[in-house]
Amino acid sequence: MFLKTVTTRSTKNYCDNLSRLKQEVLTADAIVIGAGAGLSTSAGLTYTGERFEHYFGDFIQKYGFHDMYSGGFYPFETLEEHWAYWSRYIYINRYLDAPKPVYNDLLKLVQDKDYFVLTTNVDHCFQKAGFQKQQLFYTQGDYGLWQCSKPCHQKTYDNEFVVKKMFTEQKNMKIPSELVPHCPICGAPMSMNLRADMTFVEDEGWYTAAAQYENFLHKHQGQHILYLELGVGNNTPGIIKYPFRKMTYQNPKAVYACINLLDSYCPKEIQEQTICISRDIGMVLNELSR
Repeated sequence: MFLKTVTTRSTKNYCDNLSRLKQEVLTADAIVIGAGAGLSTSAGLTYTGERFEHYFGDFIQKYGFHDMYSGGFYPFETLEEHWAYWSRYIYINRYLDAPKPVYNDLLKLVQDKDYFVLTTNVDHCFQKAGFQKQQLFYTQGDYGLWQCSKPCHQKTYDNEFVVKKMFTEQKNMKIPSELVPHCPICGAPMSMNLRADMTFVEDEGWYTAAAQYENFLHKHQGQHILYLELGVGNNTPGIIKYPFRKMTYQNPKAVYACINLLDSYCPKEIQEQTICISRDIGMVLNELSR
């Protein structure tokens, strides 16, 4: 199977690749966007460095955390401290706007096309930029949703109001006890609706979005499709990267475009159908949308 073959990096000139990609965007019958963490990183939603130190200096000093992500797995002694950390995490990554207009530039590029977005990102940036909900499938959850930690039922809950109260009312790295969320059905602690283990809740909205994605692919089967992969790494390649390559391989009219600052490559079997650009995604999208 070609997915196991040695991959090769593109040696074509950046300007040529950019021009070819722009032409594919203009002429494609449909565009399927596959977005990973690198897209949000390009938009300024970084989990290390100055941004992390600004919002989590006290946690860094107490626990020695090196990045926001790893701190989210720490077994805090109390739920009050757990939610003090997580409310900051959610607030800055879900309810504050991204520092850079990368998602807005992407929307400008595809808004007049028949498009669909498949993403592993959980920060809601697509919706905030104006992408249509019915054209979006966020497979791994949403920072803005809670679920029962057991879970005793397959439903998610909006957390915006309580998270903002947690963020503003916490003191000494703890939230008020009355703000600790519990399941309204069984009373167990609530948890994030993020795919970390087998307890992840796929609610009605998740299944609706999955069906809409499958219908979109079926509608455009065999057509000139641009599979536009943006910032997808190799942590979960089976969700976006491998399927995009496989669908390109199976359709001679399809084109696979991979934009990734550090990890842009393709299998040799689809090399003639591929555009690889190893540059900052925001810079590339800005140039394409002009």
